[in-house]
Amino acid sequence: MKCAREGYPFIIICLVSAILAWLATFVLGLWIYIIAVLLSVLTILVAWFFRDPERDRPADQDIVVAPADGKIIAINEIHEPSFFDGPCRRVTIFLSIFNVHIQRAPIEGKVIHKYYKNGEYLAAWNEKSSEKNEQSSLGIATQHGSVMVRQIAGLIARRIVTYPELDAILEPGERIGLIRFGSRVDLFIPTHWKIECKVGDKPLGGVTVLAKPLPLSN
Repeated sequence: MKCAREGYPFIIICLVSAILAWLATFVLGLWIYIIAVLLSVLTILVAWFFRDPERDRPADQDIVVAPADGKIIAINEIHEPSFFDGPCRRVTIFLSIFNVHIQRAPIEGKVIHKYYKNGEYLAAWNEKSSEKNEQSSLGIATQHGSVMVRQIAGLIARRIVTYPELDAILEPGERIGLIRFGSRVDLFIPTHWKIECKVGDKPLGGVTVLAKPLPLSN
């Protein structure tokens, strides 16, 4: 199983601790056995959390795929001031600790906006978390219009990693970052694009189609 590189320090610490605990059972007796078992289970859980599965990138360039695994908890039309400077549609994906936490590019395009903001750690399903929580936003210019992905820290998330730099060219499904330990990802798209998902859906990042770009009507 491939894991995200950001997870290896945690995995190594847990693994070394488990090995030391198992070795200690020969000296300290069976009471340390329970600790060794718990540390072994913790090592497996941490490695599983940081799993980074390979996903086939979509061949169709004229679609918007999910930027993250999780559950869609809201689809709203809002005013977004930092990148769109106007109305757009926001698709909110909630990631539990059981979801893959790698984020992926939703569409082909060029990174023209990157902004990191310190903030609070409200529960990720809280509507205000999109504005108040620690977050990292990535604005992408495409041939069909602008798209933005916002990684948002949650109640227990304390680390956001965003890989692409300004002017990077992204392919749909390409890895763009990671949020540790429960979080939220917002996808912002133009209001006239066709939504292909609904609240309650459980998308796979880089695979599930969430929307289709449409030209502006005259």
